Amino acid sequence: MVTLLSVVLVLGLAGTVFFAYAPQIGATAKGQRLARVQGSPHFADGTFQNSIPTPMGFSAKEIPGLMWKMITGVKGQTPERTIQTQPFEAGAFQQLPDSQTAFTWFGHSSLLLRIDGKTLLFDPVFSPRASMFSFMGPKHFPYDRHMEAEALPFVDAVFISHDHYDHLDYETMKQLRSRVSQFFVPLGVGAHLEAWGIPAEQITEMDWWEEAAFDGLDLAFTPSRHFSGRGLSNRNTTLWGSWVIKGSSDKVFFSGDSGYTPEFANIGERHGPFDLAFIECGQYNELWSSIHMMPEESAQAGLDVKANVMVPIHWGKFSLALHTWEDPVARMTAEADRLGQPYLLPEVGQTVILGSDKPAKRWWEQF
Repeated sequence: MVTLLSVVLVLGLAGTVFFAYAPQIGATAKGQRLARVQGSPHFADGTFQNSIPTPMGFSAKEIPGLMWKMITGVKGQTPERTIQTQPFEAGAFQQLPDSQTAFTWFGHSSLLLRIDGKTLLFDPVFSPRASMFSFMGPKHFPYDRHMEAEALPFVDAVFISHDHYDHLDYETMKQLRSRVSQFFVPLGVGAHLEAWGIPAEQITEMDWWEEAAFDGLDLAFTPSRHFSGRGLSNRNTTLWGSWVIKGSSDKVFFSGDSGYTPEFANIGERHGPFDLAFIECGQYNELWSSIHMMPEESAQAGLDVKANVMVPIHWGKFSLALHTWEDPVARMTAEADRLGQPYLLPEVGQTVILGSDKPAKRWWEQF
């Protein structure tokens, strides 16, 4: 009994030290950053709040079955074969005419956008695992080539939707420090970036519905229905949300992670219609549908934000939920067809020029 108690105490101490000092956990907002957090109208009782009630707990009856499914998994959660990706050419991407809007999706929610001659990077995660650990946690699917920060062109701005590990990656941020001009993040997230060596003057924190200008582009940070946190005790101490990018001729929406919410219609009314919308589609379950949309809701969200064309993201790279890896896009496209919502289905690594390229091949079926 004494030995067992000693082991428990040692493990508890080790865990406490890890979460207190491991750099990948990030940092807590202080000073002016903390003052902005606490002054937000969306911050109450020590945490940020969704605009509508968003339950995230499970009943005692649901937990045993969920744990068993998590342990045993679901057949088809990961591809059976290596996914053949398209080679990304940084030089060609940078040389696209300023009049063309283009994008390249690297799987999950990581993508590069070219608009008005500016190169923008969203939620880059290029590490093998979406985890606080390098040796355990969700591992990326087998690709024949994986994107690396060093293979990117110089990036004018990085946009982060929230601080979960599958959207904000410590190692990727370290590699990007000298390759990016500006970082746009939700309130509180700037503390993580500063702790990782990114100068404060290169970080812009924004609250919901705030607007900013950047190098000829008009930006807005808009709501989503989700949560945040990288450690054991900092849930919802940083904000989460979606991004609006307005160029001289095209408008783009990036949803981040979200359960279905009336805010999509609000965003559509205030900032739409959008020429292109990247909409979360994947990692869902009825038990947590308040924070991750079901695929049919993703198709509806495209209509709500008034998207001329939508692209499903948050799928195709990591398995974070109990569904087959191709189920999100299969269900979303079926519902989008029913609703009459146009969409694009790019392959991983494929550069798509808006208005010219219309990828629609069901490429995932061969893997």
